[in-house]
Amino acid sequence: MDNKQGRGSLHPFETPKSPSRSTRGNGLLPPIASGSPRGKRSNNAVFSDRYIPNRTGVDLQAAFSLSSDDVLPDLRNSANGDNDIEIRREEEANRTFSTVLKAELFGDNVPMATANLSPSANANSSMRPKTAGLRQNPISSSSSHNTGTPPRSAGSLSALIAPGSSAASFSSNSAGSGQQRPGTSSTSSYEADDVTATPRRKTNLFTYQSPKKTRPISRDLQQELFSLSPVRQESQKLLLLPQKKPRSISKVPYRVLDAPELSDDFYLNLVDWGQQDILAVGLGDSVYLWDGATQSVDRLCNLSSKDKVTSLNWIGAGTHLAIGTSKGLVEIWDATKIKCVRTMTGHSLRVSSLAWNEHILSSGSRDRTILNRDVRIEDHFVNKFECHKQEVCGLKWNVEEGKLASGGNDNNLFVWDGLNPKPLFQFTDHTAAVKAIGWSPHQRGILASGGGTADKTIKAWNTLSGNLIHDVNTGSQVCNLIWSKNSNELVSTHGFSRNQIIVWKYPSMQQIAQLTGHTYRVLYLSLSPDGETIVTGAGDETLRFWNVFEKNRHNETPSSVLLGAFSQLR
Repeated sequence: MDNKQGRGSLHPFETPKSPSRSTRGNGLLPPIASGSPRGKRSNNAVFSDRYIPNRTGVDLQAAFSLSSDDVLPDLRNSANGDNDIEIRREEEANRTFSTVLKAELFGDNVPMATANLSPSANANSSMRPKTAGLRQNPISSSSSHNTGTPPRSAGSLSALIAPGSSAASFSSNSAGSGQQRPGTSSTSSYEADDVTATPRRKTNLFTYQSPKKTRPISRDLQQELFSLSPVRQESQKLLLLPQKKPRSISKVPYRVLDAPELSDDFYLNLVDWGQQDILAVGLGDSVYLWDGATQSVDRLCNLSSKDKVTSLNWIGAGTHLAIGTSKGLVEIWDATKIKCVRTMTGHSLRVSSLAWNEHILSSGSRDRTILNRDVRIEDHFVNKFECHKQEVCGLKWNVEEGKLASGGNDNNLFVWDGLNPKPLFQFTDHTAAVKAIGWSPHQRGILASGGGTADKTIKAWNTLSGNLIHDVNTGSQVCNLIWSKNSNELVSTHGFSRNQIIVWKYPSMQQIAQLTGHTYRVLYLSLSPDGETIVTGAGDETLRFWNVFEKNRHNETPSSVLLGAFSQLR
């Protein structure tokens, strides 16, 4: 059960402190012996003036010479997960600092010290001959004694062979004259397994040839030679790379409205923003309409005695509002005429959720059933879904695909294909009530769902295949989910225990922003018609308006799903 009562105080988020970084350590170099004559002992010992800094108790010189791995602390293990955005920024700063520090302290002397700075660092690896591809022949007496030089190892030989020249050509010209010495074998001391793989070239490696033209100094080299900065050129390029700044989202609501008697009930749906820019709010036994254009507030209706508003949902065109009540009734009101045009029955307990699909209105109730109603005919409902075992608190239609998603207090999420009473999918991965449901408007068949207090996860499903594609632990009860119309992002609102609002980037599921301010669970959420603003409601009896999403880049006005659907209402 996720309908836990109680008020909580606001706990502002604190930025996690960075891990302590010791700037002094045991990296002092050993003393350098003086140049005094042997036998005489000098008291003036000279010490190195270079001091290697130490971070997290690890000597940089030893660590970087033995391994190319970063020796940065794992911030995610030490943090409590309150602010993932700050953690990612700190990790990126640590990686940049580590890379620059390697390059500045060790340069190219330590392997992989500048691997992240120079893209051509790995280019030389392809030019190194593999020692496994060379075999050593018995060295003749003439090659080892007549030349007066000891036999070279395979490693020293590979360092002298120029790219494109074979080992045989080097052996035949090793005397420096290009002719074979008497008494020496014409067979190379080192030869490749595949002799025909590399053509032989008659090249004398020890003959100096004057270059025809003077090699000009490159501009980058000139800048490095005459730069006044003590930082290497590669490090300067890394530090001066343009960074993509994250989109700025205001952490403060631009408008706050009082909403007395706004119920603190997890299973209800009492706020909905229609396409006519009218916000409907259920307060106690009344429904109020807030006009986004004029900022005026009017009362739409007042229910009969001992009846309460339990759910709201605008039709696609935003002209008629469906209202669910605690007595199990569903009323349809014409907002322009301020008139109830129809009252429908069928539920024995309160109607907790409502969802429109053109002329079909679906209602979920505490009596565990979902009734599908065709408002064009006299019958109060056309069929019934009876798979949920507890209250149905979440309903969302995917109008384009004709699919209905329903979530209940039985921890189940169902996907229905149109009005077929047999569900298309049943997902049982959540471990708490499923109220938060949202269909992606950007990718076909993608459905997001959120679990209650015992679950705290947001899951994304592919309803074409029935696969779970994302599973993110949010750390708080998930009360609502809604997708942006203009960008591939979604918003989640939360209850116990942080009462926060989180903006997510999809499909990476990275947090873009966290918004706080509500002191109760953020149980209600709706999106403005232009897709830029969200409104949130909570048991603290306030409605807060947040500028979260960017404007529509194509300046496309959202098309109405319903055009004249109520022309056939009776």
